[in-house]
Amino acid sequence: MKPDVVMRLLFPILLAFCLVAGPLPSLAEQPRKVLLVVSGFGLDGGQLRPGYEFDELSQAYLVFRNSGFDVEIASPRGGEVVADDYDADKPYNAQFLADGMATARLASTRPLEAVKASEFAGIFIVGGKGAMFDLPYDPVLKALLVDHYEAGGVLGAVCHGPVAFTGLTNASGARLINNQPVTAFTNEETKLFGEKWVPHFPFVLEDELVATGARFAEAEPMMPFVQVGDRIVTGQNPNSTALAAEAMVRLLGVEPAARDLWADERSLMLVGRLLEGETGAAEQLATEPELYDMPLIAMYGYYRMLDKTADAKALAQGLAVMELAAPYFDHPQLLQAIGDLRARLAQPAPSF
Repeated sequence: MKPDVVMRLLFPILLAFCLVAGPLPSLAEQPRKVLLVVSGFGLDGGQLRPGYEFDELSQAYLVFRNSGFDVEIASPRGGEVVADDYDADKPYNAQFLADGMATARLASTRPLEAVKASEFAGIFIVGGKGAMFDLPYDPVLKALLVDHYEAGGVLGAVCHGPVAFTGLTNASGARLINNQPVTAFTNEETKLFGEKWVPHFPFVLEDELVATGARFAEAEPMMPFVQVGDRIVTGQNPNSTALAAEAMVRLLGVEPAARDLWADERSLMLVGRLLEGETGAAEQLATEPELYDMPLIAMYGYYRMLDKTADAKALAQGLAVMELAAPYFDHPQLLQAIGDLRARLAQPAPSF
């Protein structure tokens, strides 16, 4: 039978089907899913073995969920996974813990061997020091990430999460992140915040990413910073999580859901403007101090003071940051640090 005759016979049937079933769903209407991958290495709240960062998991989950994605959670072996100690009262953690579907999926993460790359539009690697010990060595995760990327998918990672990209090669043997702009938890941040576990790390993350061929970039320690490459998004530290997830959402062709900045994001952005020499930080803080995380602002200045390589300018910046928080955060250790640093810099006592 000729093709045109076949089509004339089939057309009424197809038309009737469409009238009953309705139009076929467009690509935009089809389910959109993102996979969050967490380390399964943690034990006893990170005391015996480091785990994943709950703050990063909750922030990423909320960004993807609120932007219209179904979010699943997986780990190398599946099942229950252990986070490092965290503050359940932080707004993003509280929102995650109040979400029944989120907590159910976290309580029984999918094993990576049961995951197919084709299920998801994007895969996002959550950080935490535990990631250094299991994610770069998991052959199932390696294959999943390569298959997903080679099929046109989008990859993301934050903090220590980019460690999962260090050993990835495509079918031709080329390294997946070679010449890609990448960031991660930096050498400087590792020295400041990683004393307990750093001696046990298999390698230094920043150095390994550079050795892998990535074009590594970074901001000041603790500052939100994101790099976007060819379908690969990376965030420098926990404070970069939401921005990294939002950048990944945009690569997936969706505008991220509007949201208010969380207090820690807003606080570090204010500190960043202060460090860049902008004026008016104290006045801005005074208008709505309840919107800011004062202990975090104070801690930023304090850690800057602890940096043994800091020059006089950096120390003066640390002092200015601590003094920014001091009127709203009456803590003896903070006041002592301010006094010590002023003496070190031969500056007069503050007026507060």
